[in-house]
Amino acid sequence: MKKIVTSLVASLVLVTALNAGDYGSVDGDEITKQDVSMVLQDPRIDFSKLPDAAKKQVIEQIVNRKLIAKNAIKNGIEKDPQYIEALNGIKEDLALQVWQKNEVEKIKFTDQDKKDFFEKNKEKFVIPEILEARHILVKTEAEAKTIINDLNKATKKEDKFIELAKAKSSDSTAQNGGYLGKVPSDKLVPEFTAGARALAKDTYSKAPVKSEFGYHVIFLKDKTVPKSLTYAEVEGKISQIMMGNAFSKKVKELTDELKKDAKIVIK
Repeated sequence: MKKIVTSLVASLVLVTALNAGDYGSVDGDEITKQDVSMVLQDPRIDFSKLPDAAKKQVIEQIVNRKLIAKNAIKNGIEKDPQYIEALNGIKEDLALQVWQKNEVEKIKFTDQDKKDFFEKNKEKFVIPEILEARHILVKTEAEAKTIINDLNKATKKEDKFIELAKAKSSDSTAQNGGYLGKVPSDKLVPEFTAGARALAKDTYSKAPVKSEFGYHVIFLKDKTVPKSLTYAEVEGKISQIMMGNAFSKKVKELTDELKKDAKIVIK
């Protein structure tokens, strides 16, 4: 079920109509944009911007494909067991895709529906507090205190911190001067978050910070306070979330009902 929802809601591009372009035809069968896409095999390539020689080569490949396919059908390929098996698989996938597309098109939300969802779920639309920090991790409190003492004596605090991190820290960030990057505060261990949050920008811990990993000395480069987003900023995301929720519910209700009469064997 998760795969169905993800494949649908993440892109909402499941079934593309075969829109004919000004590319010509083969025995009355129009050469479509999808034909061009299948030959190019790269959505980043803009066919219209290709040199004329390249365009001609692509169209020629499409013509050859169509001629061979038509000849194969004429000579009975549709009776081949491999063809039948593959076609049945395609039919099942296509049926699912078209059903998904049709069901999504039925799902409608008013502006008021979206605003109500926003009001009930404001906590989901918050940019979290971000901490940008370096740290030095050691095993003992004594080691951490020695590092802090060395920092106290230094003129250029961050430069000294980087030097000490490379020499003393047991963390994987040591060679990068203890740099952790910009991290949401709730992704860090609570003790570290509390220790970093208490610092002013461009200052370091004056006492070791103990966590389950050992003792940290923290240098806070920057921090940003949490920000609640406005409805206008998240309206598009709300539509996606509501669409995903509604479709997930539809899929669950339908599959639960169908399972009642289905004979399912799992090995």
